[in-house]
Amino acid sequence: MAKTVLLAGATGYLGSYVARELQERNFQLRALVRDVEKLQQKGLNPDQLYVGEVTELNTISGCCDGVDTVISTIGITRQNDGLSYMDVDFQANLNLLQEAKRSGVRKFIYVSVLDGDKLRKVSVCAAKEKFVDELKNSGLEYSVIRPNGLFCDLDDLYHMAENGRVFLFDGGQLKSNPIHGADMAQICVDAIDAPRMHITAGGPDQMTHKEIAELAFKYAGKEPRITYIPSWSRGMLLGMSRFFTSRSTYGPLEFFMTVMSRDMLAPPKGQHRLEEYYRHMHHSQPSK
Repeated sequence: MAKTVLLAGATGYLGSYVARELQERNFQLRALVRDVEKLQQKGLNPDQLYVGEVTELNTISGCCDGVDTVISTIGITRQNDGLSYMDVDFQANLNLLQEAKRSGVRKFIYVSVLDGDKLRKVSVCAAKEKFVDELKNSGLEYSVIRPNGLFCDLDDLYHMAENGRVFLFDGGQLKSNPIHGADMAQICVDAIDAPRMHITAGGPDQMTHKEIAELAFKYAGKEPRITYIPSWSRGMLLGMSRFFTSRSTYGPLEFFMTVMSRDMLAPPKGQHRLEEYYRHMHHSQPSK
């Protein structure tokens, strides 16, 4: 009989790819969602459906019954509904972990971020790594997946290019190799039967931030205009943002500015290339 896998976060960018990968490999997919309509809009049709709000423990009772493995891609990039990173990236995942333990789940797979354990001063990383600490001590088999950045994380840079100017640190010479959601999904599903507890992965192309920006300008159809910000000014800019912006704006900005001010390189995996992704973004834009 096929293993039953509970997937939390199926309606997100990465989660939707994980859902498809699980079904392509003939796992029994149980999707834990709060918004069935959004699941349908993604074109997903899980074998089993459990509707609940992961931030509210009483609504997910029994969600892990009969489940072999839990995969969680739960996290917020935009702090909506008045919820904080601690509410979602930490507490919601902890609620799910408690249910997994109660139901006798064998393994829990969690998607964090590359070097999150070194970036605990960043609010989203602090929440994610607090959960990783709980997972390590849970007694369950586990894998922590650490992508160095997903293609969707670079949507904002593409939109900056559309608006005519991109801002980069350190002369744009810092490097990254972000990974496509489909490639990351394969790594997540591979982890179901793999013994590795910590898995880092990036995409096949190592690029400087300047090269990524130039690619964005190319498909946005704009002349490259890049403003280089000295790295020493990051702390000052974040300090001003903390004072003058809301928490929902500051959190994503803090993370974006942090990862854009350091090399984010991980072992290359997968087949999809960022150029294809930006080309698709260009063709997906409504004609003006």
